[in-house]
Amino acid sequence: MLKINCISFSLFCILTLSVSALSAQKEFYQLKIYHIKTAQQEDKIDEFLTKAYLPALHKAGIDKVGVFKPIVSAEEKLIYVFIPFRSYKDLNKLSKKLANDKDYLIAGKSYLDAIYSNPPYERIEIILMNAFNGHPKFTMPTLSSPNKTRIYELRSYESYTEALAKNKIEMFNKGNEIGLFKRLGFNAVFYGEVVAGSRMPNLMYLTTFENKVDRDAHWKAFGADAYWKELSTMPNYKNNVSKNDAKFLYPTDYSDI
Repeated sequence: MLKINCISFSLFCILTLSVSALSAQKEFYQLKIYHIKTAQQEDKIDEFLTKAYLPALHKAGIDKVGVFKPIVSAEEKLIYVFIPFRSYKDLNKLSKKLANDKDYLIAGKSYLDAIYSNPPYERIEIILMNAFNGHPKFTMPTLSSPNKTRIYELRSYESYTEALAKNKIEMFNKGNEIGLFKRLGFNAVFYGEVVAGSRMPNLMYLTTFENKVDRDAHWKAFGADAYWKELSTMPNYKNNVSKNDAKFLYPTDYSDI
């Protein structure tokens, strides 16, 4: 009996360690969205990101940071900053690292010390995400076109309930929708389960294309794919999305991704 318990305990330890290792391998993402109104604010954010923020993030061990802007400009301008962390703990440590980085404080002074009558933005929106099991680390896109002509498609799938949101994530992981995107060459950067944000429950992902024609061709192939037709009609994955929102972006010249 003692032997069986010891074996059971050993198996439990192995399983626990395996789950812990898997969790440690999954990245944690922050999507920071600057809401701005004027060209002056846009210039100020670009200058801050280029001269201060991205260099400081690189120094802090974050090699790749994505900075994207909408292809179609609206009255309210947006700048998206995608930051992949090894874990939530690394995000939690970032503020202290920045506060102790003298180069960052000097280079970002005009942004960091901006006065109330001349703010560099209208507001900042923060979205936090856990990477999917099926795509635990972000991936650099393999594209050859100039940044300005690329299409980066940021999608958000909202669900009616938390359970249905988990079901849609399962569709990507166990249902292998991620594998379908990969097979068809969608160049996905990340897939994330939103754990904090203004639209919940939801998931987000970012796919990338050479240009608009390339993007449309990929989605046409996706809709016609036999596996997608099978997966999308499975009863256990029915009605798990309440709203699908897509934003078309391009990477800035100083973006790492």
